[in-house]
Parts: sequence; C-alpha cells; structure tokens
Amino acid sequence: MIKDNTLNIVIFGLSITSSWGNGHAATYRGLIRELTRRGHKVIFFEKNLDFYESNRDLPNADYYKIILYDKLTDLNKYKEVVAAADLVIVGSYVPNGVKVGYFVVEYAKGIKAFYDIDTPVTLAKLKNEDYEYLEPMLISQYDMYLSCTGGPTLNFIEEYYRSPKALPFYCSFDPDLYYKMDISKKWLMGYIGTYSRDRQPALKKLLIEPAKQMPLDYFVVAGTQYPVDMILPQNIERIQHLPPTEHADFYNSQIFTLNITRADMLKAGFSPSVRLFEAAACAVPIISDYWNGIETILKPDEEILIAHSSEDVIKYLNNLSNDERIKIGENAQTNVMENHTTEKRAIQLEEYYEMIVDRTKKPISIKNNY
Repeated sequence: MIKDNTLNIVIFGLSITSSWGNGHAATYRGLIRELTRRGHKVIFFEKNLDFYESNRDLPNADYYKIILYDKLTDLNKYKEVVAAADLVIVGSYVPNGVKVGYFVVEYAKGIKAFYDIDTPVTLAKLKNEDYEYLEPMLISQYDMYLSCTGGPTLNFIEEYYRSPKALPFYCSFDPDLYYKMDISKKWLMGYIGTYSRDRQPALKKLLIEPAKQMPLDYFVVAGTQYPVDMILPQNIERIQHLPPTEHADFYNSQIFTLNITRADMLKAGFSPSVRLFEAAACAVPIISDYWNGIETILKPDEEILIAHSSEDVIKYLNNLSNDERIKIGENAQTNVMENHTTEKRAIQLEEYYEMIVDRTKKPISIKNNY
C-alpha cells in the first residue's frame, strides 16, 4: 500500500495552463484534480511557450502547483524536487522532451513514467526517426510507459522498445464538468476537434456531406487552426475555440455528436479520445468512425453508432427514433461513469505505481512539502 496514503507527484507536460488547440490540458486538469482529492501532492512543470502564454485559461491552480520555466537550464534549481518525488511523469509533446526525460532519469529517485497521450503518433514519429520528445533509448529508462492506446501496441512497446512495463492509461473525464443537461438543442449534429489534415476526409464524409444533403437542419464544427479558406455549407456553424468549461453545454446542445479519429490512431486501434468520453458523459449519442477495439470501450449499436459513409450518418439522423437515440446516449453514459472517470484513472495510477514499486523494489522516498 502507498505509504501514508499520499504520494508526491511531479509531472512535466505540454500545457495545463492553456486548452487552446491542446487536448492535453483537459486530461491533465481532470487527473490532477482527482489525485489531489485523494490526498496526493502534485507539481506540474510547463515550458513557457508564447503560443500558450497568449491563450491561457488556467494561469493558476488552487489545489496543486504550476511551475513555468523558460529554458531547460531553469530546471536545475528543481533537482531536489524531482529527487524527492515518489513518482515523476514526463508527458508526450513536452518541448525538448528527450532532454527533460534524461534530466528526470538522472535525478529522480522514485518511479519514473512516460505518459503518452499520443501513442500512435509517437510510434509513427519514432519509426521515422523523429525524436521530438522521445527517443528509443529513453523508453527503457522509464519504469513504466502509460499509453493512451491499449491492445497489441502495448506488447510492441515492451518487445521492440524494451519498455519494462507498458500499461493502458486511457484519457478520462471529470463528472463534475461533464454531465447531462436539460437544455434545448441547437444542432442536429456537431463535432469538436483541433484541425488535423488527416481527419479532414472523415469530417467531409461524415458531417459536411450530410449537412449538404440536409439543408434544413443545423450542424456545427468547433475547434482551432482550421484553414481560413475552408468553405462550409450555410447550415454548418463554425466556432473558433471552446474552452473546456463550455464543452458540456456544447455537447448537450446537440441531438447527435460526431467522433473522428486521427489516422495513426485508426491504424493502431484501441485509442479512445478524451472527447469520446466527454460526449458520452453528457449522454449525447455518438456517431463515430470505426477502429479496432472500439467495442472494448463502447458497444456498437447499444452505446455508440458506427458510420462508414455519409449514408450511414444520414440514416442515423433520419431513422433513429427518439427513444432509441436517448437509450444509446444513456447506455454510453452509464459505461463511462463506471470505467472512465478521473477518479477511476487516479485509482488506476495508484495501482500501477504500487505494482512497479513491488517489481523494482524501490523504496518510497522521503516526503517533501515542496
């Protein structure tokens, strides 16, 4: 069991202060909120990037500490903090993540973990020898590899990259922020996601084309970094950016919501996005593209609707009865409430920590009040 039921946890992440074009923020905020509720102490290190500095919607936090640093050498003053931590986590897409990782490997005395919120993308980058934030030799230096992708990918990470332990660690949602609301519907179907070129074909097929064929109904696309010259039908509303505080209202304002998966995650399978869980928590029925393993997360036809074509989407929008639609949304909500809340993920992290401590027989470090 965890000593004194508390851990000192240090996390190096992409950004927690800004959700602008950054899905990591919601994941980190929810996980850390629950970890602190459970009595753990958390410090989050974030490189002070101009892009996020000008778009911060959480500059400070009440229940954990955020440390912004300007350059890698600034981390030298925090060697003792890293050394005193029971668990040190380095996330994907951390700027200069390889150097940050070796800094952690050198000074951390507790358990060291890599948290990959982008596993299929990371593996594609490694295959192309793109070591933006992780390199092959570093993987074996982390005690565990927390992966947003489950299934066969975990075995590959252990066998090919010699990770001591690769574990499924899906994103999660905070039920205090995502829940069913009794509000009027604005759109027949909507989608939220930062622009990604590889998702555009699916967006065109599964939302834009149905909108063209249903000109009397209203649709919406929300998210940053879309091309300014992107032309949409008049019945599709564009929302440039929605902070996490407005996501629940956004989902609840849709009759259906669309989930689209990036190409690398489609190929890997077993890669549910945080948006999938957030939408399900709001009990809005989800129409999604298909990927291997989706049935291990939500059951097709009972908890989620799978679409391969524009015709599939139009069929759901036109033919599904109100009772069927509501039932699918409620079934998905029940599932994610049981399996994918921030509390469940925090408990899972505790269990993983204890398992790795037992495997490595590393002593739990002396506590530090930071």
